[in-house]
Amino acid sequence: MVAAGSCPAQARQIALYEGMKRALDVVCSLIGLVLLSPVFVLIGLLIKLEDPKGSVFFYQTRVGKDGKPFRMYKFRSMVSNAEERLKELLEQNEVQGAMFKMKNDPRITRVGRFIRKTSIDELPQLVNVLQGSMSLVGPRPPLPREVAEYTPYDRQRLDVTPGCTGLWQVSGRSSLTFEQMVELDLRYVRERSLGMDMRILLRTVRVLLGSKDAF
Repeated sequence: MVAAGSCPAQARQIALYEGMKRALDVVCSLIGLVLLSPVFVLIGLLIKLEDPKGSVFFYQTRVGKDGKPFRMYKFRSMVSNAEERLKELLEQNEVQGAMFKMKNDPRITRVGRFIRKTSIDELPQLVNVLQGSMSLVGPRPPLPREVAEYTPYDRQRLDVTPGCTGLWQVSGRSSLTFEQMVELDLRYVRERSLGMDMRILLRTVRVLLGSKDAF
C-alpha cells in the first residue's frame, strides 16, 4: 500500500513504487506497441474504409497529474465533426456529474461501435504511457470541461498519473455514477501498489474481450 506521509521510510516506499511502476509502464507499452502493430494496421484500414475523409487517430486534450494538460491518443470511433455535435447532445447525458456518457451516441461509426465495445479504441494510449503522460493503471484522465466542474474533493483524482485502465473501469465502468467513479479512483490513490496494479490489469482482460459496460 502506498500511503501519504512525511517519514523517510514512507518516502522511500513511494519512490520505489513509482520507479517500479514507471519501469513496468515502459516495458509493457513497448512490447504492446510491437506485438499489436498488426492490429493497429487492420483497425486503421477499417476506419479509412468506412470514412475515407476522416483521420485514423483522434486526440483530445485531457488533464493529467497535478492538473497538467496533455494530448491523449485514441483510434477515431466517431464521425469527424463529433466535437461540434456534442453541444446538441449534452441534454441527453446518461450519467450525473462532470462526465458525458451516452449509450446510443449517434456520432459513433459502425467500426467505432466495435472498437469501443472491445476497448480497442484505447490501444493508442500505449504511446501516452511510453511518453509518461499516462500509466497503464490509474484514474481515467478527465476533460478540461469536466475538471472545471470538480469540487476540491473530486480534484484529488489528479494527485496521481492517469491510466489506460483503473479500478473504475474494472468495477462497472459506465454503469456507475460519477460519484462512484470518484470514490473508486480515490480508493486507488490511497491504496495503490504494484500488487493492486497487477490485479487491475488482469481484470482488464475481461473488458478487452468485450464488456457490456463499455460505451
